[in-house]
Amino acid sequence: MNDLAGIAVATLGALMLMGYLLGSIPFGIILTRMAGAGDLRSIGSGNIGATNVLRTGRKGLAAATLLFDLGKGAVAIVIAEAIAPGSGPFAGLGAFFGHLYPIWLKFNGGKGVATLLGIAIALYWPLGVVFAVVWLSVAFATRFSSLGGIMAAAAMPVAAWWFGREQALWVFVVMLGFVLWKHRSNIQRLIAGTEPKIGKSSAG
Repeated sequence: MNDLAGIAVATLGALMLMGYLLGSIPFGIILTRMAGAGDLRSIGSGNIGATNVLRTGRKGLAAATLLFDLGKGAVAIVIAEAIAPGSGPFAGLGAFFGHLYPIWLKFNGGKGVATLLGIAIALYWPLGVVFAVVWLSVAFATRFSSLGGIMAAAAMPVAAWWFGREQALWVFVVMLGFVLWKHRSNIQRLIAGTEPKIGKSSAG
């Protein structure tokens, strides 16, 4: 991606807002309602992401939610780069915050892992590969979805540094902080040994 020099602050702000609005689309809620599976916020942990959609027993819906949540982060970056090369990280960060704090749901959204993956892929696809490998490896090895997402997010700043992606590095540092914050209850349960494993119900 090109240097940010020459891109107006107003343009960056507008593209970040565009990303935020895309990220705010609650695909998990939309898809489960369309499929007659009820209000996702009253199921399992109440989270709007793919992991909670899986608790409805609809694997197809969970996969679709994952893809759409991933896609909104990637699409925001693709659009931003087409308009102002080098602005992708700002639009991606906007999409991430949109998923976490969607205006349509009174700023009560998801935990950002799938959207972060989409952002990683769009910013530099090898980062997406690292994210997916860490996420899936940890999740399958431990059967803790939350731990897989946390470890994948933690791997991103290191991977961005390794690949020399300076713009992506600061984005991932910020997003890691928010992933940890949104997973604080999961972290507490992991430490206490009470975090539910994949396939079991969850309280949060």
